[in-house]
Amino acid sequence: MDTDFDLDSYFARIGYSGSRDVSLNTLNQIMAAQTQTIPFENLDILLGRPIALDLPAITQKLVTDRRGGYCFEQNGLLLAVLQALGFDAVAISARARWMRTRADTAPRTHCFVRVDLAGEAWLADVGIGGVSLTSALRLAAPGEQDTPHDKRRIVAEGSRFFHQVRLGSEWSDVSEFTLEEMPLIDREIANWFTSTHPQSHFKHRLMAARAAPAGARLALLNDELTIRAADGHTEREKLRSPDELLEALARHFGLHFSPDTRFGSNGAAWPV
Repeated sequence: MDTDFDLDSYFARIGYSGSRDVSLNTLNQIMAAQTQTIPFENLDILLGRPIALDLPAITQKLVTDRRGGYCFEQNGLLLAVLQALGFDAVAISARARWMRTRADTAPRTHCFVRVDLAGEAWLADVGIGGVSLTSALRLAAPGEQDTPHDKRRIVAEGSRFFHQVRLGSEWSDVSEFTLEEMPLIDREIANWFTSTHPQSHFKHRLMAARAAPAGARLALLNDELTIRAADGHTEREKLRSPDELLEALARHFGLHFSPDTRFGSNGAAWPV
């Protein structure tokens, strides 16, 4: 725990003024607030900027500079907040499986936070893009669990666990894990791969996502903006220029860049 961590600035950033006691209610309210105000995004990678995981760097970027980040930054920040509040919380390694088939062996380059409360273990993951959790999941519960934005479940298959989300009538894998802890050194190595390796999908796709009130979600992939309501109704908008992209990042995700900013993603229909 970093005793110098500025909780007041973090809570101001996410617009949270609720309880700070060690409880499930506090955990869930913090998760809901962070996912709605600090967007998931990989824009620094596309701009050729390094991703630093030490707490001062994460705090500067996500809190002070009002940017977003991806799993190691988002869940690293949540972990620091929970530990500063007195929660029993650790980082757990995982494989991101969203939009992948079981035939793919995804790299172990994801992490989430395990929280132990009153003898029960909970999964908190605010850093997995458009399916980031807005409340915690019971790790030991075998059935369907409600969250403010969708239904989830944890499925055990031998020594492996799968976090799944139900969209419509279909269950899809979100992540796979074995409950092995992921200390900072392991997160730094995985972060180096995801942010610099030529084959990392973060190097080739522009991504931004955040949860919204009333169960809605917003997501941006390259030049396509998607707004999905709680009832599943989805609207998609093609962005026609870099200027429209910058406007969408500012309006929907609170991410502001200079007018001449151009990202390195090659998935857009127009030059970037």
